[in-house]
Amino acid sequence: MLDACIASVLAGGGADRVIVVDNGTGAVVGDDVELIRSSSNLGFGGGANVGFRRAAELGATAVALLNDDVEVEPGWLQPLLAALDADPRLGAVQPKLLLAGTNPVLVNSVGVLIGGDGAGTDIGYREPDGPQFAEDRQIESFTGGAVLFRSAFLEATGGFDDTYFLYYEDVDLARRGDLQGWTYRCVATSRVQHRVSVSTSQLGERARYLQERNRLRFAFRFGEPAMVRRAVWLSIRRLRWNPRRTHARALMAGLGLAPAALLARRRSH
Repeated sequence: MLDACIASVLAGGGADRVIVVDNGTGAVVGDDVELIRSSSNLGFGGGANVGFRRAAELGATAVALLNDDVEVEPGWLQPLLAALDADPRLGAVQPKLLLAGTNPVLVNSVGVLIGGDGAGTDIGYREPDGPQFAEDRQIESFTGGAVLFRSAFLEATGGFDDTYFLYYEDVDLARRGDLQGWTYRCVATSRVQHRVSVSTSQLGERARYLQERNRLRFAFRFGEPAMVRRAVWLSIRRLRWNPRRTHARALMAGLGLAPAALLARRRSH
């Protein structure tokens, strides 16, 4: 899967350098790719931040982040770069993510919406790709699965909060950038094929735990009181569903993170 991702980037054109951050898996790459190995699993945000710092050392003005379970289509990068060049307020632009191997072609994401309960939802998920997804659009948040960042945006925000470990670090970053005046856009002519959740399927119930815990944390950090109430109530309702123990652990962990999240909210204002 990683080989296919790298091959698509090299063939897709436009990238000056390809960097792979290995979170302790023992990945093997070719000589045309720079490999940075971590001695432990830093999580999605932590691993990405390692790559961002290396790109900054190299003087990059823009950095594309890709999951290892995506393959980019030829010419994917140029429309994203053009969008950044056209609007200095744009901190990040994401391509149109499509579900790999679907017929008819189905959308994975053209941006992310945050619901009233703090849950992030991919816009267009599993809808047929058609005229309604052919135009560029402003988005409130991007997906971390495939996105191009302006380096100045990463410097201003500090990149991902790696204490999330996995899930919601992308919408957290988007919201922090929004508070600084940055905007985001989905560029429909840039297309990426995504094998959804292939990388995280091995986590089992831990994935559910992290999703629930981090949704609560995000709501406490950024949500209005109504969102916080809905977020907590959703977690309480989920105690009726399997895996109940995982949901209970996530609820307790999310509540435990509330004081720090509320303090961070106060400081940001």
